[in-house]
Amino acid sequence: MTISALVLTLFLAWTLLLLVVMEVLRSYLVVTGRVRSNEFKPDNSNISPFMQRLARAHANCVESLPVFGGLLLVAIATGRTEVTDALAPWLLGARIVQSGIHLASTSVIAVNARFTAFAVQMGIGVYWVWKLLGL
Repeated sequence: MTISALVLTLFLAWTLLLLVVMEVLRSYLVVTGRVRSNEFKPDNSNISPFMQRLARAHANCVESLPVFGGLLLVAIATGRTEVTDALAPWLLGARIVQSGIHLASTSVIAVNARFTAFAVQMGIGVYWVWKLLGL
């Protein structure tokens, strides 16, 4: 397995982990009678601020997966993982940092740090496009 394939798998695993945590917490709220199973809003806006941040962190992963995962898939499918392998762990690290900050806080400093982590991912993505297109 290439580094790119491993990172893509771990990106998917991270996205799935956020979803599992959200559903475990939602299940707990239902089982304890705090929320009825049909009362959840997709963004968790009717429950805790943490659950709202968790929903957004998961949604951010899902939203960015077609772009970054797609680029990794292109590299894998075309046998060009030398383009993505070196920076793929950095992309995953920046994604996990972004999600972690999202879960922790919405302060100005946290939002700026979260954007910085996302900017790292965007920069890596732009670089990969450039190299995959042979520019």
